[in-house]
Amino acid sequence: MTIGNLAPKTEKKKSSSRKSKNKAIVSENTPLLPKSQAHESDSGFDDFNGASFSGAVFNLATTIIGAGIMALPATLKQLGLVPGLAAILIMAFLTEKSIELLIRFTRAGKSVSYAGLMGDSFGKYGKALAQICVIVNNIGVLIVYMIIIGDVLSGTSSSGEHHYGILEGWFGVHWWTGRTFIVLLTTVAVFAPLASFKRIDSLRFTSALSVALAVIFLVIAVGISVVKIISGGITMPRLFPAVTDATSIFNLFTVVPVFVTAYICHYNVHSIDNELEDNSQMQGVVRTALGLCSSVYLMISFFGFLLFGEGTLDDVLANFDADLGIPFGSLLNDAVRISYAAHLMLVFPVVFFPLRLNIDGLLFPKSRPLVLDNFRFASMTVALIGVIFLGANFIPSIWDAFQFTGATAAVCIGFIFPAAITLKDRYNIATRSDKILCVVMIVLAVFSNIIAIYSDAYALIKQNNTSRE
Repeated sequence: MTIGNLAPKTEKKKSSSRKSKNKAIVSENTPLLPKSQAHESDSGFDDFNGASFSGAVFNLATTIIGAGIMALPATLKQLGLVPGLAAILIMAFLTEKSIELLIRFTRAGKSVSYAGLMGDSFGKYGKALAQICVIVNNIGVLIVYMIIIGDVLSGTSSSGEHHYGILEGWFGVHWWTGRTFIVLLTTVAVFAPLASFKRIDSLRFTSALSVALAVIFLVIAVGISVVKIISGGITMPRLFPAVTDATSIFNLFTVVPVFVTAYICHYNVHSIDNELEDNSQMQGVVRTALGLCSSVYLMISFFGFLLFGEGTLDDVLANFDADLGIPFGSLLNDAVRISYAAHLMLVFPVVFFPLRLNIDGLLFPKSRPLVLDNFRFASMTVALIGVIFLGANFIPSIWDAFQFTGATAAVCIGFIFPAAITLKDRYNIATRSDKILCVVMIVLAVFSNIIAIYSDAYALIKQNNTSRE
């Protein structure tokens, strides 16, 4: 069940006892187990006094840093170093502002969920639209994560030529290094246990490890760059875009969807806020997480582009499939790929959490809270993981489908919905500058969607024509 009907949290209380007392109140539609309810419920939880600031930061940062991190260096190849880095910072600002608007209207409307906030402004159809967008976006993202993990560990033949994965390279081609078995093992041993937690705060340690693994990739990229700079193996990167004709100008805008999707985390803001011990800290959590992720994005984009230059591929992970031209290059390649696969494994449950809540809320809006119904919780978890597994293994065109639907749903969640809520301004709390910025965000989101759909459609048509010839 979605968190749309959660009873609003009270503001910070004058004493811890009073806060505990108030947070024990549960409405019949509350999907998350309240902090003091553990002793009154047979759900099997330990006493929970609220999520810490650091735990909330790591969970939000993990939501932000997903597979999109590997596409950012290629945006600098398209835009040039200076505009590319500036665009990362601008998008971080827009994301922080859109989340700040969500939180502001959440407090005014006493609604503590994304879907509930949309319902507050646009009724049941607005609520359902928000739930559907989260479902489409997150299912697509999780299927893509599973595909990438299979590609990295077991290899892929999607391009017609087989590229060996890490395990195939180490141990050879066997049934137990094959894609289906490895993905199944990962699903049973990693995804299923981590997806079984009923609180997102329970994932704070794996989220911290996930961020650390992203930093490991960054450290390796920096180290390789320094070694190649010393040896004279790196040339000066291009600072500005190469604009020669109308087509080259159009191509500059194809990077907008990459920047937009790189910062999408809005669907988890309310889940994290609901469990935060002191919800007045939520804006600080958002700014800290965005500052951390922006720093990682800037460094990875800069050093990834510096390292591979004009040879930077759309997915920079593929650049680590070749000879780096330095000592222990093969070992470093494997370290990058392993850390990235492990990072995605730990991102999976954080993205899965709001997916399960929104699907349950869409299908069973009148049922008892999902967290208090163990059978429905387990059934929903198993069914969703099964669908994602089947999608990653047996739907050949899944990439093409989610290039369209995923981009559309992501920009709606990140920019169009927060801007629409602000422009509706049901509580008359939006300033003129807020509304002007929201118009800019909607224009940016719609424009990026049109560009993404057009470029993806053009690439598919061109690919099909080439294959026929």
